[in-house]
Amino acid sequence: MRRGVTIFLLVTILVLGFAVHSVWTLLGLLIASGREDAILRGELPAPNSSALNQAPQLIPKIIHQTYINDSIPKHWQAPQQSCIDLHPGYEYKLWTDKKSREFIAAEYPWFLETFDGYPYPIQRADAIRYFVLHHFGGIYIDLDDGCNRSLDPLLAYPAWVRRTLPTGISNDAMGAVPRHPFFLKAIDSLTDYNRRWPLPYITVMASTGPLFLSIVWRHYNNAGPVDGDRVRILFPEEYNNHSWSFFTHHLGNSWHRTDVKVIFWLGKHWMLVTLFGFAVGFTILGLLYKFFVVSKNKRSVGPGSPKPRFLNQRVPFYRRISQKTSFELDDRHEV
Repeated sequence: MRRGVTIFLLVTILVLGFAVHSVWTLLGLLIASGREDAILRGELPAPNSSALNQAPQLIPKIIHQTYINDSIPKHWQAPQQSCIDLHPGYEYKLWTDKKSREFIAAEYPWFLETFDGYPYPIQRADAIRYFVLHHFGGIYIDLDDGCNRSLDPLLAYPAWVRRTLPTGISNDAMGAVPRHPFFLKAIDSLTDYNRRWPLPYITVMASTGPLFLSIVWRHYNNAGPVDGDRVRILFPEEYNNHSWSFFTHHLGNSWHRTDVKVIFWLGKHWMLVTLFGFAVGFTILGLLYKFFVVSKNKRSVGPGSPKPRFLNQRVPFYRRISQKTSFELDDRHEV
């Protein structure tokens, strides 16, 4: 029985250890607030403040956006134009599928095979934004994000991204100087995270999307970047839903499929899913216990097998003495 219990405990520890190791970085994202790198409200001048011209401008005045081709859908033309109109001194680059592939082939040929091999177009749209920010610098903005005010104050930070709730960072709006080490790490990590998962949504999120970038951000921060290498974080209260906000949000999610409804349902009913997960986990542990311990004990007490030690009854002392005396008398009588 002891051996069966030992095996059961070892298997349980290995399974739990593997599970925790697999999601350790994701668990770390739950407690990584990013507040230590926050762009504070007091740092940002008001839209019409005279302090706008006093802040340093490190990030090049370039706005990057991506789409399949030059024909932008009507519901995204207004937000696109708002960013162009508010930034007359900025260079505007629209990265179509054709231009993106030509750029990767010319500047980062080592990534072209991975780039062409992505099963979903949104993965290429995700990846190209990291490469153009690393190469040119500037500000990337999703087409479903419009501009509410000038982005000049954000040019003062060598690299910044937007915080998302409940965890991690997003890749829908971000800025950087050319060759910033964070985006170098991002593009260098893309091949390592290029995996297929059962659900397309998980594949996109974990290979090129916000979850991928959040994991890279977590590892990058663990290395202890300092000064200009830090990635500053723009929190929701500073970039949306206020008259001084930088961005406005419009209809998006053009790449979402049916599986996304399942993911969002799981997120909405996370308490039920958690309880169900614990129930399944304890059921599996119970089955393992039954297999390694109970069934083994049953086999050990089968016909013709010696009884387990715990089934043997201890013989009282007086009976052992009497039995021993009887044996000795029998032996002497024979002699």
